[in-house]
Amino acid sequence: MDHHHYICSDVLTLDVINQIIIENKALALSEEAKVNIQKCRNYLDEKMRKHDAPIYGINTGFGSLCNVIISNENLTLLQENLVKSHACGTGDEVPQPIVKLMLLLKIQSLSYGNSGVQLETVERLIEFYNRNILPVIYTQGSLGASGDLAPLAHLSLPLLGEGEVYFEGKKVWSKEVLAHYSWQPIVLQSKEGLALLNGTQFMSAYGVYILLKSSKLSYLADLIGTISLEGFDGRIEPFHELIHLVRPHKGQIETAQQITDFLEGSQIISQPKQHVQDPYSFRCMPQVHGASKDTIEYVRRVFKTEINSVTDNPNIFVGEDLIVSGGNFHGQPLALPLDFLAIALAELGSISERRTYQLIAGLRGLPAFLVDNPGLNSGFMIPQYTAASIVSQNKQLATPASIDSIVSSNGQEDHVSMGANAATKCLKVVENLERILAIELMNASQALEFRRPLKSSDFIEMFIKSYREEVSFVKEDRILHYDIEKTIAFLRSFEIEVD
Repeated sequence: MDHHHYICSDVLTLDVINQIIIENKALALSEEAKVNIQKCRNYLDEKMRKHDAPIYGINTGFGSLCNVIISNENLTLLQENLVKSHACGTGDEVPQPIVKLMLLLKIQSLSYGNSGVQLETVERLIEFYNRNILPVIYTQGSLGASGDLAPLAHLSLPLLGEGEVYFEGKKVWSKEVLAHYSWQPIVLQSKEGLALLNGTQFMSAYGVYILLKSSKLSYLADLIGTISLEGFDGRIEPFHELIHLVRPHKGQIETAQQITDFLEGSQIISQPKQHVQDPYSFRCMPQVHGASKDTIEYVRRVFKTEINSVTDNPNIFVGEDLIVSGGNFHGQPLALPLDFLAIALAELGSISERRTYQLIAGLRGLPAFLVDNPGLNSGFMIPQYTAASIVSQNKQLATPASIDSIVSSNGQEDHVSMGANAATKCLKVVENLERILAIELMNASQALEFRRPLKSSDFIEMFIKSYREEVSFVKEDRILHYDIEKTIAFLRSFEIEVD
């Protein structure tokens, strides 16, 4: 079996990307992609030979320097200067899985034959991807509008033998890796630096990474919420199909069905209940979790379009004999959905913490703080504080980045998307949500023990049995930090089929 993924005109989906990652597939250009790249480069070379008029970014300066004409003998230096001068990233390093996605998405975008890059340049990026040579990139520096300029400059530096990369577990100078493989630095031709730096691959890679995590966390929110419902001795009626068919939001219907499936065969849910209703954090899981599901689905559609797009500038249309300067690098189509996604994921954490709070309140026959001998033992009093603190932080992180804009490049770049900031803070929301759900699972599994000898469904009991191999029932006070960390690790290792 060919263990390559061929970059070509086929649509790249999140599922395909997930398979590439899981199966650690190597990348290769299809013949069609090679022809498209080569044809575009040849066209541009021919155009430069015959054409003296200024073409933005090809024989002119950049940004507000677009009216400065550059002579033909300086075109390589122009592109190299561009890459070096734009490598102004700072802050934390971008996580390596996201850097690898940036490489994949940049290769995909350059493969359509509208960017004018050399075939050799794309092939070198593929070598970086396949050999796990990962450029050191920083989280801060992109306005998400002329593309992700600073992060993509750091992505591109190693092509020139500049900057640093991670290679075989160590951070090394790029020139050392080039020497190791006897590679020459790429000599950038006209337009190439701009093609590499313009683009939305920083925002897009974050978005893809977040979306792959979001689908799993959405599933876990349903599952852990259901375990909490069982621990709280909640009612099944709010998940009845008829309720959701008369308000047929897709995510709402799916959530109700999912929770009903999780509960199949449970003794706890089918016992007579003393109470008529449950609090909203249990009763309204279909409506709240469902709304977040619908948001995730919308954001997936946007990113599917984006990762199959040409996002540099200017665009070259060989068949039409046109080179057109526009604004496909602008991150607004991603900035708004990334902000929306942060809000949707923060809400899954918000409602989770409320269920945790209800479980420790000494209601429905549960001991206060879910521990025998409360008073002597504080039990699960403080994990709720931790969850509350993280939920509060998520509220600040959910403030949209996309409503801000600061004028740049002497007024030429006068409205920017700030989508890069939306992306990096959305990842923090995802990490926070994972921690909040871990704390809910600790509480829910503890509460479930006080319902014995009644059992939940076979599926939930199997899940809890697996969890108990990592984190035991809390009989008396112990350092719960370690339990939280082990629970987070358990959730990360738990594998599900995500759509």
